[in-house]
Amino acid sequence: MTGTLTNWAGNITYTAEELHRPASLDALRALVARSSRVRVLGSGHSFNRIAEPGHGGVLLSLTALAPEIDVDTADRTVRVSGGVRYAELARAVHAKGFALHNMASLPHISVAGSVATGTHGSGIANGSLASAVREVELVTADGSTLTIGRGDDLFDGAVTALGALGVVTALTLDVEPDFEVSQHVFTELPLEGLDFETVAASAYSVSLFTDWGRPGFRQVWLKRRTDRPLPDFPWAEPAAEAMHPVPGMPARNCTEQFGVPGPWHERLPHFRAEFTPSSGSELQSEYLLARTDALAALHALDAIRGTIAPLLQICEVRTVAADRQWLSPAYGRDTVALHFTWVDDTEAVLPVVRGVERALEPFAPRPHWGKVFAVPPTTLRERYARLPDFRALVDGLDPAGTFTNAFVEDLLPPRS
Repeated sequence: MTGTLTNWAGNITYTAEELHRPASLDALRALVARSSRVRVLGSGHSFNRIAEPGHGGVLLSLTALAPEIDVDTADRTVRVSGGVRYAELARAVHAKGFALHNMASLPHISVAGSVATGTHGSGIANGSLASAVREVELVTADGSTLTIGRGDDLFDGAVTALGALGVVTALTLDVEPDFEVSQHVFTELPLEGLDFETVAASAYSVSLFTDWGRPGFRQVWLKRRTDRPLPDFPWAEPAAEAMHPVPGMPARNCTEQFGVPGPWHERLPHFRAEFTPSSGSELQSEYLLARTDALAALHALDAIRGTIAPLLQICEVRTVAADRQWLSPAYGRDTVALHFTWVDDTEAVLPVVRGVERALEPFAPRPHWGKVFAVPPTTLRERYARLPDFRALVDGLDPAGTFTNAFVEDLLPPRS
């Protein structure tokens, strides 16, 4: 493929003239070994230049590699190749009678790319998608292969690694016995008097949605495991019709509601795999901060809703359990995630993004690595205590910087 290459949203045009799609592991290894700069595109759902290889660099896709999904029923794991998307993985795992612990709001994203950027679902007891990883398989800068497993000293730096260590050709994930989920939607939850902890704990996965046009939340989505009690939710009214989080978008694009039980992978995401996720014409930002600061942060955003609302399609509030991944936005703290789906207008959105960041500054937010943000690298270094260790890991595995780019290099502490 040649010509102009963009991300899914179209707000990023890559400098690479060609997207390379090696059809075998040997071809991939040879391509990496002869290249001075390599970045992997994944499914293209990042909204910034995290995948930009720079002028003369190689932009790589794994979609031509034969997809592999191998469920080990005895070990309760699944080994999945790097180019597979969550929708494909989920169907294969479900067919074997197993489940992933959680999924993101859309199933269209690649497994390797999601894990590398700290993507997550929701639920106070549910870790990020990376928390399920047991083993990472990489092609490193010289074209050789490396496997890093849970328990290895390098492991917690090698999973959410921003593509800076090598090409992730496969991951092994934990799975658990299959379960069903029913989805219940409520409307008009007030912000005033909100008991955030109780609401967030009211189901296996909980999402709150607001357009910040007025105080409170337009919708609340509760995803209940059917092997657990039906939640009592007296703070808002049940929806009278099927809902889409983004105003004006068709509800048929969303997973089934009204408490109809279904397989975990057909309820945990908000959007059906066969439809365009979210609105399709958008920019996204997300900030993750300590869950104990959730209510104060929501009130800080409410105070500037007059500037947020005109450029916002929808804001989603979710929770994520703490994890141990060095570069995970949920590292070391139970987390609340504040996600913004903006209109598709970078010039207009960026000043508002900066305003959101100023409002959230007291809570030391960590931005999602694949979204639009303006937090400077010097500030991010203060918020990730293990960045010096990650710098050493990068230098040890990739001393020539084959897999770094401007995005990664700006983040890393200077070499000592």
